[in-house]
Amino acid sequence: MEINVIGAKPLNVSDEVFGGEFKQALIHQVVVAYQAGGRAGTKAQLSRGELSGTTKKFKKQKGGGARHGDYRAPIFVGGGVTFAAKPRSYEQKVNRKAYRVALRSILSELIRQDRLKVVESFGIDTPKTKAMVAKLAELQVSGRVLLVSEDANEATFLAARNIPYIHVVDVLALNPVSLVGSDHIVMTVDAVKKIEEWLA
Repeated sequence: MEINVIGAKPLNVSDEVFGGEFKQALIHQVVVAYQAGGRAGTKAQLSRGELSGTTKKFKKQKGGGARHGDYRAPIFVGGGVTFAAKPRSYEQKVNRKAYRVALRSILSELIRQDRLKVVESFGIDTPKTKAMVAKLAELQVSGRVLLVSEDANEATFLAARNIPYIHVVDVLALNPVSLVGSDHIVMTVDAVKKIEEWLA
């Protein structure tokens, strides 16, 4: 299949990578797993057995209303937590093959929805926000925009950092969450070739 390249001749790409079917369930699974992998999982609370303080029974068993043992019980302010949270890993296992199929599915759907644009290069040589705004207007993209390049120069990163919702990433840092969460994706030809080589 062919992908239109803005300001240049169309680019021939693999149907397997950029023309696949939309697998919503698999994409959802991969996105959730990717986000879960980024969670710290460092939350920790103390149970009644881990609190410092006396374990002495503070009142007699009978004749005083409710029966209590010590003040570390969860029912009291400052007491332990009933089901105390402990550090844990939220990581979910996703097979490498399934991950690649999900990325191919996302890219194919982006092309069908005309949300993926391909350019020869970003053409930004000076770290000026004005240059980036002009380039985005030229490409007719707005909202959350992801710029993907194989070797973006420092000027491109600096020109984009003051514009809300504009992100520049290296092609090796491409992930399903950033693809799904962007309104438009702008890729260079070299980035497309690298992705095709990676996902083929």
